[in-house]
Amino acid sequence: MPTRPAFLRRFDRTLRAITLIAGGVTLTAMTGLSVFNVLIMRKGLNAPIQGAEDILILMLVVVVAISIPFGARAGAHIEIEMLEPVMSPMIARVSLVLMKMLGFALLVVMAWRLWESGTAAERFGETTQQLLISYEPFYYVLAVSIGLYAIVLLIEIGLLLTGRDLGHHSLGGDV
Repeated sequence: MPTRPAFLRRFDRTLRAITLIAGGVTLTAMTGLSVFNVLIMRKGLNAPIQGAEDILILMLVVVVAISIPFGARAGAHIEIEMLEPVMSPMIARVSLVLMKMLGFALLVVMAWRLWESGTAAERFGETTQQLLISYEPFYYVLAVSIGLYAIVLLIEIGLLLTGRDLGHHSLGGDV
């Protein structure tokens, strides 16, 4: 099995580190806040933290944003391959390239629109309900995440066009 190019191994390591560290910290904070707010403040003291749900929702957005590009590189996103078994390998590869090109185009538009929504969020008063935290930075986080996903697709298109395997990897390390 051919190995992944050096730039792709570095990209995968960086993406994995960001995902595990930032995602782990965010999930730990979400868990701590949830347990503290629900078990101690709400159930024990009958005084829940005002706006805790707003913070938890925004943290969930961050976790999802962090996981999108890593999920793409790990091959974790859903693919429906009903026709692939009856296609020749060349036709299957061409159709995969075309679908990834379409996905790339859609993701570029999506990242651009998310960025634009971020610039308009403050102006239109898009905020959380209780704490009135602006959605602006969270639109930017999602835009960058979707942009990274588009870059992942572009890399995979290049790999497919040069006849290489996509080289999906796991959390365990460089495979």
